[in-house]
Amino acid sequence: MRQKQTRRTEHIRSDDLLNEHVDHAPRRLEITASTAHFSYFINGECDMATNDLRNRINEQYRSMSKGQRLIAAFITDHYDQAAFFTAAELGEQVGVSESTVVRFAFSLGYKGYPEFQKALSAEVQKELNSADRMETSYGRLSDSKILNTMLKADRDRIKKTMEQIDGSAFEQAVGMIADARRVYVIGLRACGPVADLFTYYLNLIRDQVISLRMSTDNDIFEQMLRIGKEDCIVGISFPRYSMRTLKAMEFANERNAKVITITDNVHSPMNLYSSCNLIALSDTSSLIESMVAPMSVVNALLVALAAKYKKEVNRNLETLEEIWRDYQTGGNDELDPVDDARRLRLTDFGENNG
Repeated sequence: MRQKQTRRTEHIRSDDLLNEHVDHAPRRLEITASTAHFSYFINGECDMATNDLRNRINEQYRSMSKGQRLIAAFITDHYDQAAFFTAAELGEQVGVSESTVVRFAFSLGYKGYPEFQKALSAEVQKELNSADRMETSYGRLSDSKILNTMLKADRDRIKKTMEQIDGSAFEQAVGMIADARRVYVIGLRACGPVADLFTYYLNLIRDQVISLRMSTDNDIFEQMLRIGKEDCIVGISFPRYSMRTLKAMEFANERNAKVITITDNVHSPMNLYSSCNLIALSDTSSLIESMVAPMSVVNALLVALAAKYKKEVNRNLETLEEIWRDYQTGGNDELDPVDDARRLRLTDFGENNG
């Protein structure tokens, strides 16, 4: 039996979840920063020095006041802007007092706002260095060498994913999805295409598949209104992690739904609320995140689920073939001069309306 995940001792109301605008920082932390931090990988190695600020926010988030959480949210979303704000300007931008900003800096262990601002500048510098590394790695390569380099890198990521992924966790995920009344799927930003592919094919395999999409902060929770213990959610998130995805998984966990994550490492904050973690390597050392390994894991899930739903899948595909044939979808969208009487019943239409 699945044990319910440990929860915050301080309860956060659902309206706080809906109204608080946070993108990348976890809203609770009950394990140490050494086991749950925001990891940004350069050539496969975690740069812990530049993650210090995020670790501090991660550690202190539960004890922060509402105003301090607003500051944390703004910083995680817009640290590149915040680095150039004075304490007064940051407070004005967020809607809190200058003294609240200063206390926020002290709460994170900095000697004052100037030291805190220096840490923010280091985050911005890290991003500039990542761009420099991209230029160094790929800027002078010819097109053919870039192709070979990227294909080999993706091959290596799939190989490492094969070595690291937990086979029993994979089987558990297949069982959870197969047995669930409804399956919710969420993946935002660069993870959106992975989630879309998973949702598209899962809909051909089984019913009651719900893709969680967002146009405002509240939308996701409105779509999850009926989620319960008989349901399952699959959350897909890679650096920079999406706070909205994490919120959705927290909400599902609070409703006793089963939670599955597809993410990049065991220390990912996405694992805070999940009982089944599937690890797939991605790459954030350049502008384009590689989602080849996550897509392969999703493909494997779909094939395994199709095997479980074999009869239903065959029936669904036969139905689709009839629809495609009768309505001329999935093929050439052209009218045949002779055979259209059968497909569109043009003859009957003319007789009935002539």
